[in-house]
Amino acid sequence: MAFWIAGGVAVVIAYLLGSTPTGYLAGKLLKDIDIREHGSKSTGATNVLRTLGKGPALVVLLVDILKGMLAIAFARWVCPWLYKLLSDTPPTALDLQSLVSWAVCLAGLAAVLGHGRSIWLNFTGGKSAATGLGVLLAMSWPVGLGVAAVFGVVLAVSRIVSLSSLLAAVTAIVLVCGLQQPLPYRLLVIAGGLYVIVRHRANIQRLLTGKEPRLGKAVQS
Repeated sequence: MAFWIAGGVAVVIAYLLGSTPTGYLAGKLLKDIDIREHGSKSTGATNVLRTLGKGPALVVLLVDILKGMLAIAFARWVCPWLYKLLSDTPPTALDLQSLVSWAVCLAGLAAVLGHGRSIWLNFTGGKSAATGLGVLLAMSWPVGLGVAAVFGVVLAVSRIVSLSSLLAAVTAIVLVCGLQQPLPYRLLVIAGGLYVIVRHRANIQRLLTGKEPRLGKAVQS
């Protein structure tokens, strides 16, 4: 019972952190607009860049990354604490390690889902790439840095954010499977990476037809 309570608390908080609608709030505070009615209709940093400008987009990007990092940090802190508090017998080091690994997996997935399906926006949101990067950086920094490097290089060459995000998601899956990572972490990255790819379905269609905009250009219908 202690295991499920501790893990459940971590998942709920992670989802609420992920679902914080940063881009939507930026649109309301700066221009009193619903950013979901502009550009690509997403609440992510890329659409904020097109709609509100570079400064707001940078802030939204950093906050979205931070949401993922905080979700993992909270899971790593609260689960051992609650488990020890609620358990009838003192947990072993192996029990705690297993609990934290699975809690991190579920919390990371909850944060990613929260960003894309925010409870505050009728379960709409962004494409979860930035929050997913934050999860990766907090969960396994070698994987996170590798993904960030691929994203940066592809973006510098192509100037297409969606293509950079898609290749970064694939890179995350390859790295987490190639490096020595706990099974829950691998499952999280595979599930999260596939989720990010699915969230980019419209972008993939525009990439295939040559209509996907580069940075500084509007989305073509």
